Amino acid sequence: MSKKAKAEIWDKLAAHQKKLKNTHMRDMFAEDPVRFRKFSIDTGAVLLAYSKNIITEKTRTLLLDLLAASDFEKMRAAMFSGARINVTEDRAVLHTALRNVAETPVMLDGKDVMDDVKSVWEKMQNFSEAVESGAWAGFSGEKITDIVHIGIGGSALGADMAIDALKNFHVAKLSCHFVTNVDAIEICDVMRRLNPETTLFLIASKSFTTQETMANAQAARDWIVKHYEGDTAAVTRHFVALSTNKKAVTAFGIDAENMFPFRDWVGGRFSMWSAIGLSVCLMIGFKNFKLLLEGAYDADRHFEKAPPEENIPVMLALVGLWYRNFWDAPCYSVAPYASRLKKFPLWLQQVDMESNGKYVDIHGKTCKNATGPIVFGYPGTDAQHSYFQLMHQGTDMIPADFIGAVKSDHTVDSQHRMLLANMLAQAEALMTGQDSPDEPARFFPGNRPTNTLLVDALTPYTLGWLMAVYEHKIFVQGMIWEINSFDQFGVELGKVLADKILAEAEKGKAGKHDNSTTELFARCFKTS
Repeated sequence: MSKKAKAEIWDKLAAHQKKLKNTHMRDMFAEDPVRFRKFSIDTGAVLLAYSKNIITEKTRTLLLDLLAASDFEKMRAAMFSGARINVTEDRAVLHTALRNVAETPVMLDGKDVMDDVKSVWEKMQNFSEAVESGAWAGFSGEKITDIVHIGIGGSALGADMAIDALKNFHVAKLSCHFVTNVDAIEICDVMRRLNPETTLFLIASKSFTTQETMANAQAARDWIVKHYEGDTAAVTRHFVALSTNKKAVTAFGIDAENMFPFRDWVGGRFSMWSAIGLSVCLMIGFKNFKLLLEGAYDADRHFEKAPPEENIPVMLALVGLWYRNFWDAPCYSVAPYASRLKKFPLWLQQVDMESNGKYVDIHGKTCKNATGPIVFGYPGTDAQHSYFQLMHQGTDMIPADFIGAVKSDHTVDSQHRMLLANMLAQAEALMTGQDSPDEPARFFPGNRPTNTLLVDALTPYTLGWLMAVYEHKIFVQGMIWEINSFDQFGVELGKVLADKILAEAEKGKAGKHDNSTTELFARCFKTS
């Protein structure tokens, strides 16, 4: 469709919102006894219940019209085919190939990328089995007991979240620690607790030049070499690299055979599916790691094949866009009712806000409409005693996604029933609200929207499904907003200036800055 047609649908949605502005969801449910069935999608792996939203069938029709007017099918096909949809960096976006467990060809520039993907899978399997069995040991011959994953951002967040979420599936007698902050206390705290002879470091950096990562890697290297009385040969048994920079890796002292590569079409925030996921593979075993990939692969096929109205990522995207652009909701909350998913909102913050935190569109023009929302969250029931008050009675609408597992991953069934009861009750309370004519402070307006995503149990497979669902949701929203969801230039400027200020600090003299930065420089580095 033309831009004019898309603009017309946008205007229709704005007019439709005005008609619904004073409609309460209580009345919608009262008038329609099968509302839940009309607004839910069940794939067997994941149930999306989105009936507790201020939407009608007309809303959905208009949103689907907007999707069609945005060339959704064309853009979705382009992503899966390896087209260079990351237009600002002239790159393909093929993280879906990393979980292509069917091993069907994925062509890029005339070459099947699956050859490389399968090669890395084999290498990850062999290495994880060697560490678990003790065939890979430390320099002194001691079996590895602790993995330290050194990275930052996408090179750590996904893996950290997945390892935490899948504790019930840890198969090796290993502990995993993440060091992500350049604040030296992180690496020092880890080294203080561990035995250098039984510790393996994974250095996760595509370029092997990331400032924070390499500072921590060097500290770890010094610790190992010092323990072995200056013998740098020890580095080869206590370090592996998750990188593409062979020259820098070998200069660090890591054998090139111990480098796990990935390609430039793997964006950082999607890199857990690549060699960056080696720590996940080590902790849950290769068999379970493949199940994680399989879950994401099945979600990819669902996203690729299911009609839009029966497509979970699509409907999550459209409902989210409905609130962001037509109800002026600046943020949304994700509250997993599963303690194991504590780090899921942190992972999602990066995937969403780094992807769609853009104000310039793919045409180089300032966006006319609001784009990426603010994402925050914490597990229920803890969240109920922190920020839920704002959701219930605050002045802003804050849509929320609740994520739950029907079966518990423990044996205390009574507490799991309590957990799920709270999830259902909070969604109902946010929707219905509470009248209180005599005590205004106890009045709850209700009409606060929620989605509920249910899996049967939290497993590697279902976690993979959930992660891929949100990745595709974000892609759909970015596509409608006509922004590039796959670059992140906003991250780069701060890094450039940090390098400049660091060089000045080492010389003891500030360069040209604004007055505030100059004064703070003097305080931080005691130059005056």
